[in-house]
Amino acid sequence: MKTIGLIGGMSWESTALYYRIINEEVNKRLGELHSAKCLLYSVDFQEIESCQATGDWEKAGEILSKSAHALEKAGADFLIICTNTMHKVVPAIEATTHIPILHIANSTAEQIKQRNCNKVGLLGTNYTMEQNFYISRLREQGIQVIIPKPDERERVNAIIFNELCLGEIKDASRTYYKEVIQGMIDQGAEGIILGCTEIGLLIGQDDAQVPLFDTAKIHAIAAVNKALTKGEEA
Repeated sequence: MKTIGLIGGMSWESTALYYRIINEEVNKRLGELHSAKCLLYSVDFQEIESCQATGDWEKAGEILSKSAHALEKAGADFLIICTNTMHKVVPAIEATTHIPILHIANSTAEQIKQRNCNKVGLLGTNYTMEQNFYISRLREQGIQVIIPKPDERERVNAIIFNELCLGEIKDASRTYYKEVIQGMIDQGAEGIILGCTEIGLLIGQDDAQVPLFDTAKIHAIAAVNKALTKGEEA
């Protein structure tokens, strides 16, 4: 079993979900008392969010690169970043480490293609929905992406940072997300990406008529797949 290096804390709510899913999945496959070999470096999300808000992605990249280097030095065989938005700084991390990063957008795209979906809606932070670092990976694999309207994006983003990252789950927010999801379905979305690792705390498959792609679960299981694959280079 390979050792998974998790860069977490963005937020710790979804990082806890990653840890649980990874260990449950390893035990499901191996049985007995098996659990995952993993290392977790949990950052202070306030520092990261401040960098996001001011557009200082270079500093954010430096913070996560330091985390990645610490995990590599501690013995991690590969890395996962337990958030969608901070995959924006993957190039900075790759430039300072020698172990691979399992990219959340690539793992999600694989699941989308397995479900034969060609056009999907994307929910996430404003950074993920509006910038190119994430959507471009999906489009490169032939997946069309729909995002909510500008006013919808603002409220979706606010719910993530002001509620979900703080562990607050509100019925009114669930209702709103369902309305936004339906709007993208009406535009032809065949599936919906829950493109923020906290959204799965609020929205589940019962809340939509099309497949939901919960990136936290997809990414965590992809990490287990990689950790348990024999003969594969880390």
